[in-house]
This record gives sequence, structure tokens and C-alpha cells, in this order.
Amino acid sequence: MPTSSSTGSALAQAESDLDREIATLGDLDLAGLRSRWRQRLRTAPPPQLSRALLLRLLAYRLQAKALGDLDRDTARLLDRLARERLRRRAAEARGRRSKAAPPIPPAPSTGLRPGTLLLREHAGQVHTVTVLADGFGWQGRTYTSLSEVARAITGTRWNGPRFFGLRDKRDASSGGGR
Repeated sequence: MPTSSSTGSALAQAESDLDREIATLGDLDLAGLRSRWRQRLRTAPPPQLSRALLLRLLAYRLQAKALGDLDRDTARLLDRLARERLRRRAAEARGRRSKAAPPIPPAPSTGLRPGTLLLREHAGQVHTVTVLADGFGWQGRTYTSLSEVARAITGTRWNGPRFFGLRDKRDASSGGGR
């Protein structure tokens, strides 16, 4: 089993190799970048991209492959920002002034700290779930989400935060029902 110092030095070496590889991309012409893309990513590069964009995209993809890509929530936020920008540009092109951009809310967070206990009565039994640093503990098992815990308890699909009372139910008077 590797020691933490050997693991750390291996990671540092991998990052150093990645830095060198990305630095060499700047010396390649468009044909060279396309060739490197095919070698490293095993797919055809996007044909319409300029050299500058292909360089940036290849560098990003190599980093994501080596170090991990964006999490789902961050990717969704970036997609939403891009759609809003395209909408604004289209409105400006039609000669309309677009309204001020709505503020982008921060990524949702459960706000639960490790050690927090969640209690829920279901089918006449009280269930206690412990918030852990890496998920949620229930009956000696660790789950990655509250929805997984709710499903284990009920046997059906549930929105975990709603099941544990962390998310408000829609106000019936607003027409949202349920």
C-alpha cells in the first residue's frame, strides 16, 4: 500500500507532467492540435474550431481527464449562464434592450453540517439519519444522498430533502398543490 507521501509525490508528478503537456500544446499548429486531440482523447476533434479555441478546449479536456471534471451543479449553472447570455445577445441584435440580468443564486446547499441528526417517522417507526462528511448514515450504511435514504426507508422514490422536512411543500393556495 503506498504511503501518503508517495501518493502525494505521485500526484505532484502527474500534475507536473500535465503542465508540461499543456505547455507543449502552444507550439502546435491546427493540424498538430487535431492530431494530439485524436491521440489523447480517442475521438475526432470538432472540425469548426479555430486553433485558439481548439487549444483551450484540448487543454481543458486533458485537465478534466487527469484531475476530474466539473460537478453536475456547476455545469448546470454554467449552462444557465450561457443560455442567458445568448438570450440577451439575441434581444440586443433585434434592437431591444434587455432587462437587467437577474442575480444568479448561489449553488444550492443543504446547509447540513456533519453530525446533524435528522428524524422522520414513517410507518409507525422513527428513523434517525446522521449527516456525515461524505454522505448520510442510516442503520449502519452510508448513502450519498437523502433521496437514497428515503427510498431505503419507504421502498419508493422520494425527494430526500422533502421527505425529511428540509424543503417546504408548495403552498396549496399558490396553485402548486401537493
